[in-house]
Amino acid sequence: MSTPRIPPGETPPAEGSISSAHPERGDGGVWEHPGVFLALIVIGAALVAAFFVARIAGW
Repeated sequence: MSTPRIPPGETPPAEGSISSAHPERGDGGVWEHPGVFLALIVIGAALVAAFFVARIAGW
């Protein structure tokens, strides 16, 4: 009996594999959690606005 043909790039079942079935998604880096950066921008804008409000109010 002959061995079944394996498509190129695939590991034959007899050899086994220690890798996961699906490739992992690449690291998103800085853009992994954009909500954190959005929150920092909003907080910074609120602080700058509060500074100007305080100057206008004369505090």
